[in-house]
Amino acid sequence: MRARRVRAALKGWGGVGAMAVVLALTAVFALVLPLSQSRGDGSTGTGGQGVAEGTQTKADDDCTNPQDQSLAPSGEDGATIQEIRKRGFLRVGVDQNSYRWGYRDPNSDSETSELEGFDIDLAHAIAGEILGDPEKIRFQAIPTNERIPAIQGDRVDMVVRTMTISCTRLKEVAFSSPYFETGQQVLAPKTSDIKGYDDSLANKKICTAATSTAWETLTADQESGKLVASADIKTTVPNQLDCLVRLQLGEVDAVVTDGALAASQAAQDPTVELKGEPFTTEYYGVAMKKDADDLVRRVNQVLVDYRKNGWQQSYDKWLKPTIQKAAVPPPVKYQ
Repeated sequence: MRARRVRAALKGWGGVGAMAVVLALTAVFALVLPLSQSRGDGSTGTGGQGVAEGTQTKADDDCTNPQDQSLAPSGEDGATIQEIRKRGFLRVGVDQNSYRWGYRDPNSDSETSELEGFDIDLAHAIAGEILGDPEKIRFQAIPTNERIPAIQGDRVDMVVRTMTISCTRLKEVAFSSPYFETGQQVLAPKTSDIKGYDDSLANKKICTAATSTAWETLTADQESGKLVASADIKTTVPNQLDCLVRLQLGEVDAVVTDGALAASQAAQDPTVELKGEPFTTEYYGVAMKKDADDLVRRVNQVLVDYRKNGWQQSYDKWLKPTIQKAAVPPPVKYQ
């Protein structure tokens, strides 16, 4: 039964799916990728006005709107930006196997297929603003559970990798203003009797990425009784795409992740689908070191311009074909 599911899933994926399986099983690494990467216009946040003063706020216990905690935009240079310019390139942590977000197209004619996707477009826009050339960038592919350690260990200047802004994470890193709105959702085989984030998850094995907001949500909901007690949420993996591989292998019954990511995975594999509606509201941001206030402000300035010119083009190119909905950048407030 499992063998049939695997063959059917891989057949549905074609070249993209087969490559994704290989990438997912070998994703626990951090490789410096070529300076020159694919480029495009993109944007995923919602414009708005806000007021900010002081330095990056600390995530207090009463934090309720983490997406509103970033610093006001500024075009001024500071020590962090000067260091990046002296180095000559921007170091950005990204994903290389999230379809339409940050991935290498295995069907590309190029022997060295370049990274492409919505997050990759944004990273190029930031490099273009800071260094005057969108190609002065070095990508490092990092798994989901290494995003914060990569920033804290000074392996990257920032992470642009479908990273949700949360109160917990604000204690460890700083975030830009939000550039995309999404929510947690259930992904399961089309033949499954799972209907969504409800009692149909009883006695089902659910996979999430370690340290992800999906894992945090499931843990908290099971403790509070919002998630049925018999749901098995013990399966966690270093990289989010590994969950889809587990699902294809029949090792789990469902995956919980951001709906925007799940939609891209469903587009790759016609044997799975989103079940039910999103059950949280979350926002992606660019993550940076907590003391890099000048860099945070500069990235926020890039986002102000990008929401006006770039965001929509990138969304329509990369995400609209899989999400199949019109979208605009999320609303923005500053601390």
